[in-house]
Amino acid sequence: MTSNNTIFGTEWHYTPEVGRVPLVSDTSSDMFSRPIDVARHALIYAGAQKNLAPAGVTIVIIRDDMLQRSPSTIPTMLNYAVHAENASLYNTPPVFAIYVMRLVMTWLLKQGGLAAIEKVNIRKANKLYAEIDRSGFYRGHAQQDSRSRMNVTFRLPNEELDKRFAKEATAAGLDGLKGHRSVGGMRASIYNAFPEVGVDALVQFMQEFERKNG
Repeated sequence: MTSNNTIFGTEWHYTPEVGRVPLVSDTSSDMFSRPIDVARHALIYAGAQKNLAPAGVTIVIIRDDMLQRSPSTIPTMLNYAVHAENASLYNTPPVFAIYVMRLVMTWLLKQGGLAAIEKVNIRKANKLYAEIDRSGFYRGHAQQDSRSRMNVTFRLPNEELDKRFAKEATAAGLDGLKGHRSVGGMRASIYNAFPEVGVDALVQFMQEFERKNG
């Protein structure tokens, strides 16, 4: 599974029951945004580039029995058993990215840890979704029970307004809101590092844009 889909703005808010089937989860875009029940997973991996550190490092949490199932036919650099045997030092590690990740972890602990940052992320996302749902001018892309707290996707009444919104938002200092090409519309990525005042500014802009164009 992919716990958070950045393109469509959807997220799993629970861990699915899979029985004895090993659960593998790509948590690249919501790792460290909330607590995760690690014990219910066989393997969790997360590229750092969204919420953790610069691109170039990946966190992997894997059960011992899954390591034992790594076939020798897997190329060395793709074999988690090899990396585990060598304490993640089989090849030269990306030290700067690891250092930045340490700083991020220290910052998270100072915020109160994962439970505390989850409350902040819920509050930020709820502000945006409340504005999306307020009048019907904006339309959320994801179903309400699957809405992402990291990537808020929405549309305006037509494509012309989508383009105008993105252009005027950029001019107002709210850059990068254009949605992915396969979905269209808008996408506000509000990862851990994105401040709540930025969400407030976007909500204010959305209200003013609706007042002028609604």
